[in-house]
Amino acid sequence: MNKFNNIERKLEAFIKKYYTNELLKGAILFFAFGALYFLITLLVEYFFWLRPAARTVLFWVFVVVELGLLVKFIAIPLARLFKLSKGISFNDAAHMIGEHFPEVSDKLTNTLQLHREAGDSELMLASVAQKSASLEPIPFKLAIDFKKNAKYLKYALIPIVLFLIANYGGNEAVFSSSYKRVVNFSEAYEPPAPFDFYVVNEKLTGIENKDYRLQIRTTGDVIPEEASVYFNNESYFLQQTKPGEFSFVFEQPVSDIEFYLQANKVTSKKYTLEVLKVPSLVNFSMQLDYPSYTGKTDEVVKSTGNAIIPEGTKVTWFMDTKQTDEVHMILEDTVYA
Repeated sequence: MNKFNNIERKLEAFIKKYYTNELLKGAILFFAFGALYFLITLLVEYFFWLRPAARTVLFWVFVVVELGLLVKFIAIPLARLFKLSKGISFNDAAHMIGEHFPEVSDKLTNTLQLHREAGDSELMLASVAQKSASLEPIPFKLAIDFKKNAKYLKYALIPIVLFLIANYGGNEAVFSSSYKRVVNFSEAYEPPAPFDFYVVNEKLTGIENKDYRLQIRTTGDVIPEEASVYFNNESYFLQQTKPGEFSFVFEQPVSDIEFYLQANKVTSKKYTLEVLKVPSLVNFSMQLDYPSYTGKTDEVVKSTGNAIIPEGTKVTWFMDTKQTDEVHMILEDTVYA
């Protein structure tokens, strides 16, 4: 019976190689179908911007599908490879080997059947030994060819090509934003605006009490016909200068102005117009200290810089200023700080 025991060991080796091959094929198909379904899930969310309830269903259906693929292509072959679950029998293996080796045909199956029925019959046991000896030179494991799994690699290329086209063929990464929304399925997200506001002015800096003209341009797939600016709890329509371009005049601003823009229910971020304070001379006076020889009483002349005074008069200037840190008085040949 040693010959038949060798046949059994070779059948065991064949079954082990068979499930190793199934695991290799399953790994390729799991990646192909799993990655493809993953990308399809992200594309659905990318194009439709689903509500949280719909995204929750999408997420859990994805989890169930991926788990199903994992069980079918990875877990089951692994369990049968390590004999954690029932796999193919010796008869099944004999049938597969017979399809690959025509010379074996039904001989291997008949040998297995004869062994089961032999019991204590020396004649039948001798026949089993004889048949086993004739089958022993045949390499059963060669019936399994790992290279045949290469034909499944074309399926794995589909999600890779789809990812490259979608993610790098356009101006934005398609999958990154939709992946975040699918994973955070319970959070609410708003679809991106069909256009954006762009402030054309190089600097948002105005001068106190001087009109400032704000220039706005919209960029995107939609061109709004009207737009408004909101500040100081009031709204004002912008003047359209050409399609997609608008302007507005802030009249004589005296302090910084926070504002935002709105059109077609699209709201911009908040902007600040910085108003620079202008130095100004509010009032001034001259205190005239006459020399004693004139006999005149000292006086103060207000709001004028014109005066005819006797020689030797001491003049003191007093100035009231606004938004001013220092004042210089310039005479013909001298500058006083």
